[in-house]
Amino acid sequence: MVKLPQQVEDVIQKIDGAMAQYPLLTQYERMKQLEDKFGYSKVFFFLGIYTVLSLFVYLVGGAKLISDLFGFVYPAYMSFKSVDASDSSMSTQWLTYWVVFSSFAIVEQVALFLVEFIPFYYFIKVAFFVWLYHPKFLGAGVIYNDLIRPALLPYLEMTKPSEKKAA
Repeated sequence: MVKLPQQVEDVIQKIDGAMAQYPLLTQYERMKQLEDKFGYSKVFFFLGIYTVLSLFVYLVGGAKLISDLFGFVYPAYMSFKSVDASDSSMSTQWLTYWVVFSSFAIVEQVALFLVEFIPFYYFIKVAFFVWLYHPKFLGAGVIYNDLIRPALLPYLEMTKPSEKKAA
């Protein structure tokens, strides 16, 4: 077997550690069986399978499907977790995300003709979705508090029942 440069070995070890943290998701035991059977690192098999699956998803749905998956899969998973969590701020974060997500989806659908004029639109969309839900940034709260809430608050005030003065 060929000796790999130390930097490559370090990256393989990091990926292997990440795979070990999520054994069900990465099918760690099956990758270990492939490693034992063929003599190559399980990381190579994992990356190969990941590449083939990514290519398949891209060929089936294109960049739009990939960007929609980024905007939906992880947030849906975290939303399900927040339902059972005792931390209400987690639920608030994900509820806010879904308000911003649905607002973005409506605007995107209305302005769909503009999408073809924006270079790398779907890459920008993926980065935007990650910014919305990443714990370091929590961009959904920023968009909601600075754009959506001020725009909708006057209309929500109008829907409140008015109090009649007692005579």
